[in-house]
Amino acid sequence: MYEYKYVETSLGGFFTSATHRETIDEHAREGWRLVQVLPTNYNSNGKPTDYEIIFERVAINRNE
Repeated sequence: MYEYKYVETSLGGFFTSATHRETIDEHAREGWRLVQVLPTNYNSNGKPTDYEIIFERVAINRNE
């Protein structure tokens, strides 16, 4: 069985820097595996502005 984690992020913009690589690296160190990146919001030109990064890892059965 797997557990999943959903992290919202952006790829940066005119006045902000992208942090997606740091987010992915941080979660990989914690044992999470990148599954997919989904756009969640779009601007008026149809360009994605916000994303959800989906991670998974093997679920640890805490009852054993």
